[in-house]
Amino acid sequence: MAPGARTGQTAAVLLMLSTTHRPATDLGFLLHKNPARAQQVEVSTGTAHVFYPEATDDRCTVVLLLEVDPIALVRGKGDGEGFALGQYVNDRPYAASSLLAVALGKVFASARRGVSKERPELADTPLPLEVHLPALSCRGGAELAERFFGPLGWRVQATELPLDGRFPEWGASRHVDLRLTGTHRVADAVNHLYVGLPVLDGAKHYWVSADEIDKLLRAGEGWLAAHPERELIAARYLAHQKRLTGTALARLAEVDDAEVLDDAPEVTDPPTPLAQLAQLRQGAVLAALRSAGAHRVLDLGCGSGALLPALLAEPSFTEVVGVDVSARALELAARRLRLDRMPERQRARLILLQGALTYTDARLAGYDAAVLMEVVEHLDPDRLPALEHAVFTAAAPATVLVTTPNVEHNVRYPALAAGGMRHRDHRFEWTRAEFTDWAQGVAGRRGYAVRFLGIGPDDPEVGPPTQLAVFDRGVAA
Repeated sequence: MAPGARTGQTAAVLLMLSTTHRPATDLGFLLHKNPARAQQVEVSTGTAHVFYPEATDDRCTVVLLLEVDPIALVRGKGDGEGFALGQYVNDRPYAASSLLAVALGKVFASARRGVSKERPELADTPLPLEVHLPALSCRGGAELAERFFGPLGWRVQATELPLDGRFPEWGASRHVDLRLTGTHRVADAVNHLYVGLPVLDGAKHYWVSADEIDKLLRAGEGWLAAHPERELIAARYLAHQKRLTGTALARLAEVDDAEVLDDAPEVTDPPTPLAQLAQLRQGAVLAALRSAGAHRVLDLGCGSGALLPALLAEPSFTEVVGVDVSARALELAARRLRLDRMPERQRARLILLQGALTYTDARLAGYDAAVLMEVVEHLDPDRLPALEHAVFTAAAPATVLVTTPNVEHNVRYPALAAGGMRHRDHRFEWTRAEFTDWAQGVAGRRGYAVRFLGIGPDDPEVGPPTQLAVFDRGVAA
């Protein structure tokens, strides 16, 4: 087990995950691994073993042990320039790194998706969790471990380990004993580790291609865009390939409707984090749709599908239609939703359509509700009358929801230059009075009543960060 083990001898890497949620043995349902029996899975660099050293109602611990063959790591990787000792004498078989991340991703694939047939509600419930990695490869030491896991809500205890003096080439502060405690969904915890292991290690044992961007964004959904170290995370996860890193950051900006701002000053009293605001926005939209009793729902300007998973998760929505002018955005939405692997019953509820919202489209008529979430501000102002006609007169759903930024709140974002907008593609951003004037005008012209809600903390001076208009057709104003 020690770094001085003989070359060619099988070595092992450990990861332990525990919970005290009662009954703690429900952890097995969330991980899709039975506490009553040990299991093993073959991976490219060895064998992964899963077992439970403790499994009681009060506390349950699962161990992922990866047995690694050091020779298998370099077999077939010769560079044609003779024997390189560094290929054979290194810490890969003994310290948690990208090797363990790959095993984690394969062994706990279902857990990472956050699904559990036996305990569906528990899969969505944050649980008290503890993680222990006795030997973590961490180029950057304890401080970097804190920078990665701290913003995710973990309490971090990272102890730098002394090195075996026989291997000075491994570098100082390379390994830490890491302990994490926090309250998280099991799926989120596993995805944090899946991304964090190769990021902290700063290296991957396999060729990094464009497919890695999708892996990163899937695992980082809901937290990566708002992470203060997102640029470092993307760069390290993608092996410092600038083209891939740039693409990943651009897609993060697109998915979360927030441009990555370079050299942003430190925020001592930050506004609502972008990821949290996105969740609040989705929650407000879902609540309004439920209140309206909608069953057939249009997501107009769906982009790469930020709202679609939440709509599909609601059983009361019997038909969900995502519409966007960009074929590329719809491809990303299909990928995000894993359309090719979606169960047939779920797939039957979803339609993706390419179409422009400023043109009449007969396919969109007759629906209960339409959502334009952070859409109108991406149109040139002179195109708004065309959108008004296409949505409120031609399609004419019973309920229309429109969310848009409140430009007055922008002063609470220190990273924005004076007069700057929240996204590089925004053509305008409205004050609360401007949004009210536009929405009331639409309602009066098109036979709707309209009411207004704020999304996010309501600042007494500048109002909430996001504003929502709820239009109802056939209701007296």
